[in-house]
Amino acid sequence: MTTPESGAPESEDVSDALQQGLFSHLLELRTRLLKSVAAVVLVLLALVPFANRLYSELAAPLVARLPQGAHLIATEVTSPFITPLKLAFYTALFISMPVILYQLWAFVSPGLYKHEKRLARPLLIAAMGLFYLGCAFAYFLVLPAAFRFLTAVTPQGVEMMTDITHYLDFVMLMFFAFGLCFEVPVAVVVLAAIGIVDLDKLRSGRRFAVVGAFAIAAVITPPDITSMLMLGIPMCLLYELGVLAVRWLVKPGSLRRDAS
Repeated sequence: MTTPESGAPESEDVSDALQQGLFSHLLELRTRLLKSVAAVVLVLLALVPFANRLYSELAAPLVARLPQGAHLIATEVTSPFITPLKLAFYTALFISMPVILYQLWAFVSPGLYKHEKRLARPLLIAAMGLFYLGCAFAYFLVLPAAFRFLTAVTPQGVEMMTDITHYLDFVMLMFFAFGLCFEVPVAVVVLAAIGIVDLDKLRSGRRFAVVGAFAIAAVITPPDITSMLMLGIPMCLLYELGVLAVRWLVKPGSLRRDAS
C-alpha cells in the first residue's frame, strides 16, 4: 500500500523534471530569439550606409511618373534622416526572414509529429517564397500602374508632391497586403489538411473565391481598375494552384486523423 509519505518523493521528482524541462525550453527560446535579433541587427548595420540609396530605389516607381518639376517632399524636420533608416530596418527584416523562420522552425519542430513535419516544412518554404513574390509583384507591376493612374487623374492646378514618410507607409502596406494575398495556396492546403474543407468543396466554391478575391482587391489596391485586376486575377490563379496542391499532396483531414 502506498502512503502519502512514500509517494511524495516521486511527485517531487516529476515536478522538478517539469520545471527543468520548462526552463530548458525557455533558455532555448531566448537563444533563438537572440540569434534572430542578431541577424536583423547585422543586416541593418550593413544597410545603414545605403539607406538613402534604398529609398531612392523604392521611390523610383513614383518619381518616374511625376509631372515635370514635381518631386517628393519631407514635411517633418527629421524625416530626411528617420525615413530612410526605417526603410533600412524594414529591408533588414525582409532579408533576415529566412533566418528568423529557421530559428522558429528549429524551436518548434522537435514537438511535431513526423507527418506534421513532412507537411509543415514545404509549406513554410512556400509561404516565404510566395510572400517575397507578392512583394516583387507589387513593386514591379502594381505600383507603376497605380502611380500612372494617380498622376493622370490629378486635378488641373493641383501639383502632386508626396511626403516621403507617407509614401514609405503606403508602399510597405502594399507590400504586406500583396505578400499576404499571395499566401492563398498555403492557406488552402492547410485548411484541406486539417479537414475544414475538402477537394469537392474547393472546386464548388470557385465562384465564391473569385468574388472574394476581387472584393479583397477592391479594398486593398488603389482606386483604379488596373490595380484591382492585377491583384484579383493572380489571387484566382493562386486559388487554383492551391486546389491542385490539395489534389496532389493532401489527403483531406490527414493531419487530424494522424494526430488521433
